[in-house]
Amino acid sequence: MAEQLAFDWPRHDRMGEETFFVSAANAEAHALVMAPAAWPEAKLALTGPRGAGKTHLARLFADRTGARVLNAAGIAPAAPLPDGPLVIEDGERLPEAAQEWLFHAHNHMRTRALPLLLTGQTPPNRWPLALPDLASRLAASTCVAIADPDDRLLDAVLMKQFQDRQIAPTPEALTLLRRHIDRSFEGAIEAVAALDRAAMAEGRAVNRALVRRVLDIAPRPG
Repeated sequence: MAEQLAFDWPRHDRMGEETFFVSAANAEAHALVMAPAAWPEAKLALTGPRGAGKTHLARLFADRTGARVLNAAGIAPAAPLPDGPLVIEDGERLPEAAQEWLFHAHNHMRTRALPLLLTGQTPPNRWPLALPDLASRLAASTCVAIADPDDRLLDAVLMKQFQDRQIAPTPEALTLLRRHIDRSFEGAIEAVAALDRAAMAEGRAVNRALVRRVLDIAPRPG
């Protein structure tokens, strides 16, 4: 069988419902994010490690509700207050200069029962917030976490990472990769990124030999 080569195409992160894989590790988070009417005080904090799918899930919520999506690090202190549902991503990166804005935005949305979805690697009560009133309000948010990936979700993460890079690894490469990566979201992302770089630099397929070399897997004796 001919091997599928890796080409230097631009990466395309697919964020639709059809590419979000639900497993035991993220089923609770998926169900709650998709049901904003059930959020106490119309706010929810979604947490999980890098690569867990927080952004993907937040975009599904935004697609469904028409929510505006803001990255916390880029919020301008003079931004207009939201007039509809809102997503704040990477909440732990909120700059001090924007904390008063989020305090007023939070209160504005609460009085109007507008859904507020916050995402971060840690819960809001661990974010470095200098404004006590904001810290107390966000700490009271209902939290839902994406757990460490089970085998089915880890396989789905690997395949999505390859598909977003328009790479078709050989079946033998995938089998070897599954056995030897760090079994975490970040481990899967970093392994595929390393294989992508090596495949593009050398103009070759992501095959068993490349996986063995990039992951420094020693050959089996005998």
